[in-house]
Amino acid sequence: MEEVFIAPIVIFLVVVAPIWLVLHYRSKRQLSQGLSEEEYAQLSELSELADKMTDRIKTLEAILDVETPEWRSKV
Repeated sequence: MEEVFIAPIVIFLVVVAPIWLVLHYRSKRQLSQGLSEEEYAQLSELSELADKMTDRIKTLEAILDVETPEWRSKV
């Protein structure tokens, strides 16, 4: 009965475990590296767009406050 379990265990230790370890530590290394230059540039661009959108929303709210003071209570 023990011979039945030896073959799968050996196959696991020789084939599956090393591949599993390599993939695990490769993914850990990629996570620890941080953002790439392209990702950082994209993040900066999105941050600038968000700031512009915030300014536009504040302007629109100011215009609505002047033209229609009760617009906030209608929602």
